[in-house]
Amino acid sequence: MKVIVVLDDQNGMMFNNRRQSQDMALRSRILDLTKESKLWMNEYTAKQFECVEQWMRVDNLFLDKAGVGEYCFVENESLLQVKDKIEEMIIFRWNRRYPGDRFLDANPETLGMTCKYIEEFEGTSHEKITMEVWGLLVNA
Repeated sequence: MKVIVVLDDQNGMMFNNRRQSQDMALRSRILDLTKESKLWMNEYTAKQFECVEQWMRVDNLFLDKAGVGEYCFVENESLLQVKDKIEEMIIFRWNRRYPGDRFLDANPETLGMTCKYIEEFEGTSHEKITMEVWGLLVNA
């Protein structure tokens, strides 16, 4: 599975059981990135989208149900439980420090991944959002 997470500068994901921030340009980027596959998420995450597109799957057991090559947008779940299923991690960074009480618990480097791609783009609420694409190291 390919995991999508949104983090602040301290790898924070949430504060007081809510996302730290949201951005329409970021949501649009996620939809564009995933429309050729399935995009899994839980009910909490689905609430930020205006409508559920045909390739989106909403299920609170989404991390268990997602298959190889399918995307999972993770906001409020632990990734340690599925670390062996993760083949790619896409990290969007707010480039800010927010209060946080839920943090990413599966660092891509400790999962044996390397950063393959970095891109910066302008969001609607953030001047700069950074997208990092991490993949598993492949032995030649």
